[in-house]
Amino acid sequence: MLRAVLVGCGAMADGWLRALKETPELTAAVQLVGLVDLNIDTAKALAARHGLDAECGVDLGTILASQKPDLVFDLVVPPARHAVVRQALAAGAHVLSEKPMANTLDQARDLIAAADGAGRIHAVIQNRRFLRGIRRVKALLDSGALGEMTALHQDFFIGAHFGGFRDEMAHVLLLDMAIHSFDAARWLIGATPTAVYCRETNPKGSWYAQGASADALFDFANGVTMTYRGSWCAEGANTAWECNWRIIGTKGTILWDGNEGITAHVVAGAEGFFRPLTPVEVPDLPEPLVEGHAGVILDFVRAVQQGDKPLTVGIDNIHSLAMVFAAIQSAETGARVPVTIQEA
Repeated sequence: MLRAVLVGCGAMADGWLRALKETPELTAAVQLVGLVDLNIDTAKALAARHGLDAECGVDLGTILASQKPDLVFDLVVPPARHAVVRQALAAGAHVLSEKPMANTLDQARDLIAAADGAGRIHAVIQNRRFLRGIRRVKALLDSGALGEMTALHQDFFIGAHFGGFRDEMAHVLLLDMAIHSFDAARWLIGATPTAVYCRETNPKGSWYAQGASADALFDFANGVTMTYRGSWCAEGANTAWECNWRIIGTKGTILWDGNEGITAHVVAGAEGFFRPLTPVEVPDLPEPLVEGHAGVILDFVRAVQQGDKPLTVGIDNIHSLAMVFAAIQSAETGARVPVTIQEA
C-alpha cells in the first residue's frame, strides 16, 4: 500500500476521496493516512464524512514527519501550491496537484527542478485527457485516416453562475478554465505551442469583474493553428464543459461535441466543386477507461509503482501553463506573444 496525505480539505477534496473509494485499483493501492487543512475542523469533518482513520492536522510538516507518506495529494489554493509541493518533495513524497501547476512560470520551473533533484514525480490533474471522447478522437487522428492535422478549433460557451471568488477574478476565463481546453488541444496536436494572439472582453450583462470572454489564436511548431473562442457569461445553448471541436486534416474533418458525439468524414473522390465525402467510423476504445479525476490519480499511482512518468507530469504540463500566461500577456498588451517556458 502507498501511504498518502491529502492537503487542502475544501470542496474539491470530496471528489478526490470518492475517486479513491470508488476505483478498486486505487482502493487496493492507496491508504490515506493524513489530512491537512488550515482549519482543523474542516479536516476532521472530511475524515468523518468519508469514514477515514487518518491523522488530521494544520501543519503539513508535522504530518509528513509522523506519517512519512509515499504520496501527497495537493488540493491547496494556487498561491500556496509552490511551498506545499516543495515541502512534500523534500520529504520524499511523490506529488499530484490540482491545476494550475503553479502561480507563475518561475515557480513551475522551480518545481520541475525540485522534483528532478528529489527523484520524485510531480504531476498535475488534467482530467480532460482521461475522457472516452478525447481518447477516441486521438485514436482516430493517430491512425492517419484524416491525413495530417492542419487546424483545431474549440468553442466554449457556458453561462456559469458560480458566485464567490471567481466573480472578482481578473482574467477569470483564461486563468480558471481555459487551461483545460488548451491542455487537451495540445495533447491532440502533439507539438509545442509557439505564439498566441488573444483578445479578452467582459460583455454587457457579464456578472464577472473582468475577462469573462476570450478569443485566442495559437500557432504550433508543426504548423497547426488552433483557435479558442470562449465565454463564461453566454446564456443559453451551453456547449459541453469540454468544448465543441472541429479538427481539420489534409484528408477530412472531425466534429466532436465534447461528449460522446463524434463524426468524421474524408474526401472520397477527385472531381466536383465540393469533393464527395465518405464517413469514417470512429472506433470504440479497445478496453474500459477509468475517466476524470480517478483516471489521472490512477495513472499517477501506476507511474509511482512502475517507476514511469504519468501522462500529466509537470515537465509536460508547464507547456499548457505557458499557453495561459502568454494568452493573458497578449490580451493585456494587444500584441502577438511567444509561448515559451524559458526565462525571459
